[in-house]
Amino acid sequence: MWNERYSDAFSAYGTDPNDFLREVAPKLPSGRVLCLAEGEGRNAVFLAKRGHDVTAVDLSEVGLSNAQALAADAGVSIETQVADLAEFDPGEQAWDVIVSIWAHVPAPIRRCLHGACVRALKPGGAFVLEGYTPKQLAAPGRGGPPTAELLMTSQDLRRELEGLIFDRCEEVEREVDEGRFHRGISRTVQVLARRP
Repeated sequence: MWNERYSDAFSAYGTDPNDFLREVAPKLPSGRVLCLAEGEGRNAVFLAKRGHDVTAVDLSEVGLSNAQALAADAGVSIETQVADLAEFDPGEQAWDVIVSIWAHVPAPIRRCLHGACVRALKPGGAFVLEGYTPKQLAAPGRGGPPTAELLMTSQDLRRELEGLIFDRCEEVEREVDEGRFHRGISRTVQVLARRP
């Protein structure tokens, strides 16, 4: 499904970075960045242009091929890794920043992944997330998964990211304009947190 979605390059979600990531980027430590479910690389390339050493992980070979092309067009380099987040191991204290934008996976996988992300951050490292909440189900066609199991709340994330200090963990309603699949008033949860 994802290879098919990305076959028409950059039409699905565009080439501009996520608004929330753009907002918090000045607050992020420099160094190694891991972007989860990165698709066609718009967030990874944005961070690479800011001087970070970025690795983008996604299930789609087509998406990551597009990401490499986007990076080349921007005059930066990124690493890419094809991986299923259900099996991906981000390591221990390996990353200065982990970015999870629209990384919607089933709740049991998400809980394990988020626990692994806490362990994978270096001390002082930052975790950035934006995802759709269950309230988004009342706005069909505007973005996000169609089932509640793939959505998340601020309470879920505070539990799953135990051990981090939250600068921000809140549910918001905001306008999203990211390609064909994320458009309109959206109910999301935004997180900026740090490993002490």
